[in-house]
Amino acid sequence: MKRAAPFLEMIGITKTYPGVQALKNVNFRVGKAEIHALVGENGAGKSTLMKILAGAEHMDSGEIKMYGRSVSIDSPHCAQELGIAIIYQEFNLVPQLGAAENIFLGREPKRFGFVDFKKEKRDAEQLLQTLGISLDLDIPVQYLSVAQQQMVEIAKALSVQAKIIAMDEPSATLTQHELKNLFTLIRTLKDQGVSVIYISHRLEEIFEICDRLTVLRDGERIGVKNVDEIDRDGIIEMMVGRQITDEFPKETFPPGPEILRVKGLSRGFVKNVSFSVHRGEIVALTGLVGAGRTEIARMIFGADPPDAGKILLAGKEVRIASPRQAIDHGICLLTEDRKNQGLILGMNIRENITLPTLRDYCRCFFIAGGKERRQALQSMRELRIKAPSGESEVRNLSGGNQQKTILAKWLHAKSALYLFDEPTRGIDVGAKREIYLLMNELLRQDAGILMISSELPEALGMADRVLVMSCGRLVGELTREEATQEKIMDLATGAPHPDRRIT
Repeated sequence: MKRAAPFLEMIGITKTYPGVQALKNVNFRVGKAEIHALVGENGAGKSTLMKILAGAEHMDSGEIKMYGRSVSIDSPHCAQELGIAIIYQEFNLVPQLGAAENIFLGREPKRFGFVDFKKEKRDAEQLLQTLGISLDLDIPVQYLSVAQQQMVEIAKALSVQAKIIAMDEPSATLTQHELKNLFTLIRTLKDQGVSVIYISHRLEEIFEICDRLTVLRDGERIGVKNVDEIDRDGIIEMMVGRQITDEFPKETFPPGPEILRVKGLSRGFVKNVSFSVHRGEIVALTGLVGAGRTEIARMIFGADPPDAGKILLAGKEVRIASPRQAIDHGICLLTEDRKNQGLILGMNIRENITLPTLRDYCRCFFIAGGKERRQALQSMRELRIKAPSGESEVRNLSGGNQQKTILAKWLHAKSALYLFDEPTRGIDVGAKREIYLLMNELLRQDAGILMISSELPEALGMADRVLVMSCGRLVGELTREEATQEKIMDLATGAPHPDRRIT
């Protein structure tokens, strides 16, 4: 492919935070109407580079050029004026406002000194039409799907004549159908002359949608490749600095006694779900987004107690009405939303790790700080959590290290049944492998794992058995030998079979 002329150039970008150099003399170039992937492990410097481009962070040294001219980006407003827009994983929308109001927020069309809502709506409809998007503009965006909210963000970027749009993990929570629509929209942007910076850990998407890719590792640029010049293994080797011959390092253990059995579990649209998990095994719970998988985990964990059905632990029926009771029974949940539900971002690593077992450190109403710090540091060493100290805030950790902090919390609580809900969402290949190795270690310690995953290669690579849900019902069970992506998708997209027996 002929290399696109430089449209955006970031030259010699360096950025240092207390205790860590985030970027080291990084060069990054994007051509006009190019879809350019930015990849690397968590903590490689991708987010920092994009924050500098967005004006949210200031570089220590370096230069940014657009259209061949040096520019200064001192604030997000400066970036917007230059036609730069960043769409983060956490959308920057006002939930109570409609799509049109969000698109033109702060730039509303006026008539006689008042907001001209009719023109605002017409302009929004025209903008969405050029993108091939159909949305109800009257309902608050909080009631739109994640994919639809993402479309509103893209439309908002184009409403300020953005010429460069950076998308941070845009596919993290999308279904396959929604992802297909996103790719169609990105190609439309390219046809309109917009450059797209695509940040994703899902390497298969890069081959489908991107023209070129830049790889960062430990704050340095490792290389730039056309996507037709490299394969998946080549990208991984550039990202981690070594070959990974076994992406899913599954170890098989003899199944132990039954640790969990649910019978006829029901709540809301989830009906009559029954299955079991044994010590020493990973059971994957698969299906399309919205099939009811997370609802099952929350019922078992006591976050949303079931309306009907039974939960048995080690053969004994238990009633779990709260997460506290679940923790006391040796059950833990690694939620799919680690930032809002798995961690307290304003606290440090030590406080997050010891929070579920804080009473173990209390002496006469005071916390034994020395013991707490020692235990947290030991957990950080065992799980290789990369941070300056246990006093570092978890909000500043990479996604992989945040996930390992959550796991450290539950390891410290001596859990026996682990409910992993999208355990590797938004983390890089190297960090994923570390999570898989930790899963093996849990099985070696005689724990049982129920893993909810939307990534079928992950389910096939790590699970001993695969359960498939569709429309709130469990529609099939496959052994490791039987399971294929085709069989799982056939079950997940077919009609429910409520009479099918799940053992």
